[in-house]
Amino acid sequence: MEIKVNGKVYPVDVEDSMPLLWVLRDVLDLTGTKYGCGVAACGACTVHIDGVATRTCMLPVSAAVGKEITTVEGISTAPGLSAVQRAWIDHQVPQCGYCQSGMIMAVEALLDENPDPSDDDINGKITNICRCGTYQRIRAAIKTAAQYRIQSIATDQPSKS
Repeated sequence: MEIKVNGKVYPVDVEDSMPLLWVLRDVLDLTGTKYGCGVAACGACTVHIDGVATRTCMLPVSAAVGKEITTVEGISTAPGLSAVQRAWIDHQVPQCGYCQSGMIMAVEALLDENPDPSDDDINGKITNICRCGTYQRIRAAIKTAAQYRIQSIATDQPSKS
């Protein structure tokens, strides 16, 4: 079968039922997506499938055939970091950093859907787990990333750069 990841089509010779997470990590060597819990609860394995934040540790690769898959390696379409990645650095969000790629992917999807989320919007959509407990910094970074995106639109810059 073939899957499209970060704009590139890859032939993959795996069982249809193999979780997409393991295809990304072990077959395609895209290791930004992390394994956390194995039951789609923690969100470390989050990628975008057709623009929707999706947990991949239990999703069979066959469910992703014919869809656009974006991993953390593919979120910035311009040179440099995305607005979310910049805000993450500005607020020094990660401690251990393990959950951060999945968290960033969930936030990118939230801001694509809702460019200026309220605290309730964030609470409802960002359900990823951070063992380090940096939730206050995460919330602050989300608000900053939203402002970066709004500023880039106002100055006619690419929204993801």
